[in-house]
Amino acid sequence: MLNLNAIQNAANRLEEVIHHTPMSHAPILSEMTGLEIYIKKENLQRTGSFKLRGAFNKIATLIEADRRNGVVAASAGNHAQGVAFAAKHFGIDGTIVMPESTPLTKVMGVKELGSEVILHGTNYDEAYAYATGYAREHGKDFVHPFADEEVMAGQGTIALEMLEQLPELDAIVVPVGGGGLISGMATAAKALKPEITIIGISAEGAPAMKQSYDAGRPIDTTSVRTIADGIAVRDTSPVTLEYILNHVDIFDTVCEDEIANAILFLLERQKLLVEGAGSVGIAAAMHRHLMDLPKGSRVGIVLSGGNIDVTMLSLIIEKGLMKSYRKMKLVITLVDKPGALMHLTDALRTVQANIVQIGYDRTSTDLEFGDAHVTVALETKGKEHQEEVRRTLRENGFPFREEH
Repeated sequence: MLNLNAIQNAANRLEEVIHHTPMSHAPILSEMTGLEIYIKKENLQRTGSFKLRGAFNKIATLIEADRRNGVVAASAGNHAQGVAFAAKHFGIDGTIVMPESTPLTKVMGVKELGSEVILHGTNYDEAYAYATGYAREHGKDFVHPFADEEVMAGQGTIALEMLEQLPELDAIVVPVGGGGLISGMATAAKALKPEITIIGISAEGAPAMKQSYDAGRPIDTTSVRTIADGIAVRDTSPVTLEYILNHVDIFDTVCEDEIANAILFLLERQKLLVEGAGSVGIAAAMHRHLMDLPKGSRVGIVLSGGNIDVTMLSLIIEKGLMKSYRKMKLVITLVDKPGALMHLTDALRTVQANIVQIGYDRTSTDLEFGDAHVTVALETKGKEHQEEVRRTLRENGFPFREEH
């Protein structure tokens, strides 16, 4: 049964294995929100995510019961590495079933920890179905990523640490996908401090748990689509939903743009690399989803993981620069003759717009004969600077359009 005693036992098992990650005051966020924000940096955990806590605790209980036949898990990322780490620690076989589309870096990360990787299915659900069957067929124990009370107990140790680090906390904000993290944390926090407010945040593109919370019963969805892949859970677990309904006070969602803004904010202003799932609590704070809390409340936000795909990070940075008026992309039409390009670059020089990329096209079918398109990417210094660039181009007679 998941209770404070089970979570404290999990903490004892984890004591020599995990990092007791720091929890730091976030002055910029605090000023933005009128709250006192503290961030729990589980992105700095071993394997880069909180998932190690639950996976290790579950496998430790199997070892205590003398079940050493090996473990199987289905995961495309953080849970996989947690299970692989624990299997290696205890010297048992680990098998991780991952969707065929899993990035190579995540596959290699699991293999480097000593577990076998089986690529199967086009998505997590297909990998999960195969993994459970594989475990039964080979007499191995399946380690569920969230709907398991020993896994939840391991995740709940984060709340123990947070309340030890700052007993005065008034609220804790937790990312929610399958619900294992918030189930464990809420159980621990409410047992130690019943008056504390527990807030769950999920992605709009993975709405099953939010819909289930609002309805008070499990509701599954047909698909998910979010950059927060760590919480992109399609179906609701009745096991975790029960704990969430009993212990979670507020449940909200954040959209994709808000998640991307939070990732970029953490990278630029907090010097922290955090994945989409780990950033949703910060997104909620930045975009006024926590305004129901009294001013000055001490709020702990869990950064649940930092294993972001570098391709996704590059895309988020690029879009973030565009949205914050620090970069603009233009397609400018020139007369295709000597000196025309120099005239354009001179105009851009006068407004101190730095060209970071340029392309010249004289063959597109939408061009008049004798014209050319110049595609430029510019570094700019804000909204007013971009207006100055547009005005200068018009004054110099350059037709242009913007790309977004």
